[in-house]
Amino acid sequence: MNLNWIKINNNSKISLLDIPVLDISDLRIETISLCGGCSDAFGGSKETFSKPFLHRLRPVGFFGKDWGRGDARLFVVLADDSKGVFYVSSALFKAGIREYDSFTSEVPAFHMFEREFFEEFNIKPVGHPWLKPVRKNTDNYQFFEMDGEEVHRVAVGPIHAGVIEPGHFRFMCNGETVYHLEIALGYQHRGVEDMMVRMPSNRLAESVCGDSVIAYNLAYSKLMESVKGVSVSSKAQLIRLLALEMERAAIHIGDLGAIAGDIAYLMGASVFGATRTLVINTMLEFSGSRFGRGLITIGGVNFDIEKEKVERAKKTFDKVERDVKRMVKTMLKNSSVVSRLEKTGTVNMERALEIGMSGLAARASGINIDSRFDFPDKWYAASGADSLGIQRIHPKGTGDVNARFKIRYKEILQSFSIIRKAFEKLEDFAHEPVNSGYEVLNKENAKDVFAISAIEGWRGEIIHIAMTDGAGRLSRYKIKDPSFNNWYGLALAVRNNGVSDFPLCNKSFNLSYCGCDL
Repeated sequence: MNLNWIKINNNSKISLLDIPVLDISDLRIETISLCGGCSDAFGGSKETFSKPFLHRLRPVGFFGKDWGRGDARLFVVLADDSKGVFYVSSALFKAGIREYDSFTSEVPAFHMFEREFFEEFNIKPVGHPWLKPVRKNTDNYQFFEMDGEEVHRVAVGPIHAGVIEPGHFRFMCNGETVYHLEIALGYQHRGVEDMMVRMPSNRLAESVCGDSVIAYNLAYSKLMESVKGVSVSSKAQLIRLLALEMERAAIHIGDLGAIAGDIAYLMGASVFGATRTLVINTMLEFSGSRFGRGLITIGGVNFDIEKEKVERAKKTFDKVERDVKRMVKTMLKNSSVVSRLEKTGTVNMERALEIGMSGLAARASGINIDSRFDFPDKWYAASGADSLGIQRIHPKGTGDVNARFKIRYKEILQSFSIIRKAFEKLEDFAHEPVNSGYEVLNKENAKDVFAISAIEGWRGEIIHIAMTDGAGRLSRYKIKDPSFNNWYGLALAVRNNGVSDFPLCNKSFNLSYCGCDL
């Protein structure tokens, strides 16, 4: 990596003043080269994406900041998963410069990032294949259109029949076959990033995405601890890890039940629903909230876990794991179940790489990325005195609903293994405090800071980035949910499937509307 980029580790900070500022054309050329361009995910060339994935970097941040006097500064953050580091560079758009050559035309994974940047700063990526709003829906929103006597449109939402968040889905169909699905969100754009700058708090962080309370609060807390120089005890770190894996297991179990329900396998829906409840009720015992609200705070956690609660949790999780194993094995022996899951909603590895999918959806397509292991702390590290010796899952996914079902199942078992090891490790730190407080807060070290935190939530990689000004105050807060990457993956998954397959495909991704709307 040359001097035009600066390296930063996960959950750490660098000086904002040290981030290089390039001409936008130079930044574009270097970024495309590092990301392995060029290709055409919207058209079809696959040749340039034949080289190994780990030899290429991938975008995890592409966002702007008002730089004063009408100027805007673009920041680009690339992840090197093979080395566990991020690289950061930037370009300055002077007032009056309102366009640049699109990155997406060469590296399709930038397509959502560039749309968001254009929406916020009105700086146009020339050559972007489908430049549309991400969150700001307008009356003249231009939907994709197709001609033909047998072509018809099916519109769903934004108001849905069930208890679900608002989003509009427009299907272009020939009979029952879906040619294209267009997804329009933004109906609950709340301005979370601006609120984070004005009034940052753990309560706000855990409210960004209601089914990922622990992951979001953990990302925020670790980020602020990096910015402010706050240390966290090993005991508190382990309780956080327990909560993160409990959240992963609980939501995955619930999603197995949702998939079972969508194929009318009611026994599976009932069993998984009941077992999920046991996990979140244990979270209630630990924190006073079934979703872990109020558990994590800057400096550690707010609640210790007494030994008798740990013993009860161990027995509960043993039962949950047995029931999940039995139900999954029963389902996958049923030919009717397998026929509905296999070859439905497929996104192959090459396409998933091109559009930058992340998390369990990417792993189900065979992409071996997981922030817990690519950017590990001491507990997830492959070796070390405190390592829990966790075995990474190496996916060989087919990219269909069946693969997304199975990757959830494997991660549930993995999470329970991690939880048991964390329970044992807690005994080594029984006398440590659970919250270090703010005694080590160093305001001087918080000035002109750029910090990043990547947490693997149950959907996938959650990115939080913070910048401070010369007085140590937050001046920019950027969030990326895995759904931001994966909504287009759902659109691709539905192509050439029946309209009636959409609910099943949708449940197998289970993406967040509010996590994308922010």
